[in-house]
Amino acid sequence: MKKLKHISRLSLAAIITLNMACKEEKTEEKLLRPVVFQEVSLNSGEEIRTFSGTAQTDKIINLSFRNSGIITVFNIRTGQVVRKGQLLAQLDNVQSRLAYEQSIAQMNSAESQMKTAKLNYDRIRSLYEKGSASLSDFENAKNSYQNAVSGFESAQRSVDIQKEQINFGYIYAPENGVIASTEAEIEENVNPGQVVAVLNAGNKMTISLGLPESVINQVQENMMVEIAFPAIQNKTFKGEVTEVAPAVNPKTATYPVKIDISDATEAIRSGMAANVTFNFSHLITEGLIIPAKAVGEDSNGRYVLLVDESSNPPRVKRQDIKIGRLTTAGFEVVSGLSQGQKIATAGLQTLLDGQEVKIQQ
Repeated sequence: MKKLKHISRLSLAAIITLNMACKEEKTEEKLLRPVVFQEVSLNSGEEIRTFSGTAQTDKIINLSFRNSGIITVFNIRTGQVVRKGQLLAQLDNVQSRLAYEQSIAQMNSAESQMKTAKLNYDRIRSLYEKGSASLSDFENAKNSYQNAVSGFESAQRSVDIQKEQINFGYIYAPENGVIASTEAEIEENVNPGQVVAVLNAGNKMTISLGLPESVINQVQENMMVEIAFPAIQNKTFKGEVTEVAPAVNPKTATYPVKIDISDATEAIRSGMAANVTFNFSHLITEGLIIPAKAVGEDSNGRYVLLVDESSNPPRVKRQDIKIGRLTTAGFEVVSGLSQGQKIATAGLQTLLDGQEVKIQQ
């Protein structure tokens, strides 16, 4: 009876121990961190990128006065077709007209002084030739006359300048074109250089857009692109890169690029949004490509975590790599990986070298 009880106690202890071991195994299995992986593959050799831009004519002219004043004539409206030389706007020109009149008065006064100095000079010269006037008198009369001539010539130039100032109070269409927008109204007081309207005067339609530094070195002049407009359904256009800025625009942190539309139609209007598609396939070399999210970086450099499925449970192992440029598919791999290897693509920040993991499908 005592032996039976002893055996029962041993059995009970074994069962408890087995249950605890199972719980520990289950607990350990629950602690395995799930990981998603991807096989390292070759670059597909195709890279298509699309960026947003805006349509505009190839020649945009900001119309402004070169004088200040109140607008008294404003024959400008958005969408208006204008012809070269057509009067578009005019200022009251009060100050300029007053300055012009004053300059004429000054010129007349200078002319009168010049004539008087000329008569005096002729008289003194005649006396000097007869010996009735000294050399100093003759020189003084001569200098007075020359100064009077210079004063008159200066007054004449002032009249011409003031007359031109009056002309600065008019705006004539510099080219044939269409008014894209108006920025002022009649009876408004404007300053020199203040834009009152914008004239689209070009014969071609272009696309203006900004590109990030990651792709700007792949864009070259004469490169062909494809253009689509959300406002023009089921229609694409061809374009050619004509300008690539060498410096970044500090306002947008992008590099300005201009594209001529080769087959533009009247349906394309200035200001329309455009989607420009670049094909960089010809610049891509065959090589390994991995997702950008699979690449980690620390003080030792860039790395990936290889997934070793041969161990049980699977483990991750750090692998240092060197990467090339960033493409739409991910980073190009220069060294450190080979095709077919499996790398973790999620949770790199929470995984450790040699850590046991659970494969997440």
